[in-house]
Amino acid sequence: MKFPYGLSDFGVLRQEDYFYQDRTGLIPQLEQSGRQLLFLRPRRFGKSLLLSMLEYYYDVRHANQFDRLFGSLAIGKNPTPLHNSYLILHWDFSLVKCQGEVADVERALHTHVNDCIREFASRFKSYLSRPVEMDSDNALSSFRSVLLSVSEAGHKLYLFIDEYDNFANEVLVARREQYEALLYGDGLFRTLFKAVKAAAGGQGLDRVFITGVSPVAMSDITSGYNVAENIYLNPGFNALCGFTEAEIEALLNTLQNGSECWSVREALELMRTFYNGYCFSERSTETVYNPTLSLYFLKQLQADGEYPRQLLDDNLSMDRNRLRHLAGLLDGESLLMDALIQQKALAIPAISRRFGITDMLENTPDK
Repeated sequence: MKFPYGLSDFGVLRQEDYFYQDRTGLIPQLEQSGRQLLFLRPRRFGKSLLLSMLEYYYDVRHANQFDRLFGSLAIGKNPTPLHNSYLILHWDFSLVKCQGEVADVERALHTHVNDCIREFASRFKSYLSRPVEMDSDNALSSFRSVLLSVSEAGHKLYLFIDEYDNFANEVLVARREQYEALLYGDGLFRTLFKAVKAAAGGQGLDRVFITGVSPVAMSDITSGYNVAENIYLNPGFNALCGFTEAEIEALLNTLQNGSECWSVREALELMRTFYNGYCFSERSTETVYNPTLSLYFLKQLQADGEYPRQLLDDNLSMDRNRLRHLAGLLDGESLLMDALIQQKALAIPAISRRFGITDMLENTPDK
């Protein structure tokens, strides 16, 4: 068994026979949930692999690979009519540089979106009847040209935005004034999402799927993009990313294969202690294992025949700057300490689906 630790390209996983925990059976449910979806999960929780799987499923260029990629999976046995029917545009905002002044961040955002559009124009050149016109100083203009080209060619566009709030969160931790300049009023981040909203309102953009870690940035652009279906607390998608305990136990049984060096019961208890506990819906009782940590553990166990001596993967260590930022908030230090010393799961009486930066920084915990 080949564990895909650190790999997020669905095509590579399937073509090179890496392990893949099938989540394709949820595609029909995703389609029925809405045309513009917002899905939030913590860092390194499999969001990029999820998007990659969806891209391969919907991309018109991969139609001849459908059986190889999806034939043995749940969706391959009963595909939806939309499979391999879209031109795909992908933005990854974790690649946007956030250093410097507001103008520098805006320039970096324009550059990233334009780079993605150039890649789109190259990949789908044979599907377009007119070339995409690029405006190096204004990515919004380039985006409008994409919409026109796709519409005139009679195709449909699917936009994927990965880590939508990554650079905004980085700016927020360091410089709140710049964050507000980007997301409030006529800020570029808000304006860009207004353009996405308008495009999906009849200008040629058929579907949007957005991932991130927090609803804060989406809340702060307010009416700039208030059309997304928030599916991240939906019980049906609780395990859309990550592993259930039953799946972990099945993998351990496969690896154990009669070995007396370790036991499935002991390994499962160890993983349950360190990697389990996520539950993303008030209406779900099933907890989810962090996929990055789980794959790290399983790969080490397979290679060495023993448990990893260091159970926390260094690649998943929380940014110290974020911890300092949280500790500096009103009652933030005491909340962090309470979370660290809890002997049982934290009880959360109510979950807010959206909250902006003002709500987060100025409201006390008992509110």
